[in-house]
Amino acid sequence: MEVMIMEFEQTKLIELKEKFDAIINTEEKENVEFWYARDLQIQLGYKRWENFIEVIKKAIQACENAEVPKENHFRKVTKMISLAKGAKREIEDYMLTRYACYLIAQNGDSKKEEIAFAQTYFAVQTRKQEIIEDRIKLMNRLEAREKLKESEKQLSKNIYERGVDDFGFARIRSKGDSALFGGLNTMQMKTKYGVKENRPLADFLPTLTIAAKNLATEMTNYNVTEKDMYGEETITYEHIDNNLSVRTMLNKRGIKPENLKPAEDLKKLERRVKSENKKMANNNKLPKEMNKNDGAETKIIKSVK
Repeated sequence: MEVMIMEFEQTKLIELKEKFDAIINTEEKENVEFWYARDLQIQLGYKRWENFIEVIKKAIQACENAEVPKENHFRKVTKMISLAKGAKREIEDYMLTRYACYLIAQNGDSKKEEIAFAQTYFAVQTRKQEIIEDRIKLMNRLEAREKLKESEKQLSKNIYERGVDDFGFARIRSKGDSALFGGLNTMQMKTKYGVKENRPLADFLPTLTIAAKNLATEMTNYNVTEKDMYGEETITYEHIDNNLSVRTMLNKRGIKPENLKPAEDLKKLERRVKSENKKMANNNKLPKEMNKNDGAETKIIKSVK
């Protein structure tokens, strides 16, 4: 499962939202929203059903792995389509809940902007644009934090192989923070933000600052290996220099990282996201089996095998 969060321009966000809103179906008797896989395939940018069905299979497996009854969210149906000279042919389709669509988006090719948007669109229980925008900002921050974790993990590994232990890594990171935050080291920034000593500072930083720290760390990673640096002193100077370079770039845009307001605790946000996903899985279920005749098409509901 790959997740890629993208920044969307306002006009593009509105355009994508309208496209996904247009394929919502509602079963009026039970007041249940649902989607058809063939409609979703088009909006997610898949040209061939054969490719899209593989994504659906992964989503069904993810549903089972989460111990959520798949029959509540995926229902195989058949669809009659019109051919030339009045002929008709039966094709396969799926009836999907919001949770099913969310799992499909999570298991799709997240390099497609439609899928990156869908990962957020189906995660929220609303069609309100401002809430979708807030969710995108949250997921951007979570994604930035994960990238920073990975780059710091790689740096720790790189410098351990070059004679620096865990305590040395902590000192290097703190001095890098001091360069980025205008003289305030990691502990001083924690004090300023009211962060407990045992919590990572990055969990309370805004997205911009997390991205800045990640850029500096990636630069250090690159130069440490490319220039084959060794020892705490040499690597410390390199990390300080990279953080100063990032700070200079931000300062030119009128941004001082130490003056940005702290953001909400990411651990709380992660718990909130997990709770919302669990509610979505438990509260959104397909309507009872039915036959639907909407004119040119007939969809006959069957069980997912």
